[in-house]
Amino acid sequence: MLIVETPPSILSKAFDLLRAFNTHERVMTLSELSEASGLPKSTVHRLLARLIELGAIEHHGGGYRIGIELFQLGSTTPAGAMRDLAMPHMAALHRWTGHTVHLGVLRQFDVVYLEKMARNGRPSDPSGVGARLPACCTAVGKAMLAHESLDDLKHFLPAPLPTLTPHTITGVDRLIAELRLIRQGDLAREHQEARLGLACVASPIVVRGFAVGALSVAYPADAELDPRTGTAVRDTTAQLASEITQRLSEHGDWFPHEV
Repeated sequence: MLIVETPPSILSKAFDLLRAFNTHERVMTLSELSEASGLPKSTVHRLLARLIELGAIEHHGGGYRIGIELFQLGSTTPAGAMRDLAMPHMAALHRWTGHTVHLGVLRQFDVVYLEKMARNGRPSDPSGVGARLPACCTAVGKAMLAHESLDDLKHFLPAPLPTLTPHTITGVDRLIAELRLIRQGDLAREHQEARLGLACVASPIVVRGFAVGALSVAYPADAELDPRTGTAVRDTTAQLASEITQRLSEHGDWFPHEV
């Protein structure tokens, strides 16, 4: 049977172009966008013209940037509502610990970071706002994976698991064993698994039995973490889960599993 591949649609090409932007390249030229997206310059030029008309992309000097229209659309998501509720709690946790605080959600087997509060002068890490990392390499990801069906998860996870550093867990069975301990009450932790020199502790935001997100505290791997930090993270996620539950009593239509 002959299988004919369907050529990419104009919409998929537009998303390829939009995805070429990142936190390191916020303003890009036509040539840079063509190289990053893998699209011909002529195609990029046509797409840019239409996306500018729609407000999805804006001119910026001699280049282009993501338009404010996309930011406005993104802020209307349920995840955006959870971020708004989380901000005061993250700020308090950040002030108390003196370390970086993350808010993330799970998308398939990846973590997408919705917010990050970091101290100036600290080493950069790969978990900027909007960044996507393999959940198995991060404490915030493990915290959420632990509330999935672990028997099913064992069969769906890629094997070997994605690797970011020599310390990353690569075996599915080993990861599942760790997730079971987290599910039983242990804090989610990672030590130099996402980035060398960084460690992290995390707790899930559990609403109606589902981990709709997680908060984490990241700190230098060679630092001694205050032993009260785990309790502080747990208390923070419990309070946030309570506020989300209260919000759902008014707007329950935007919940199921994923936020």
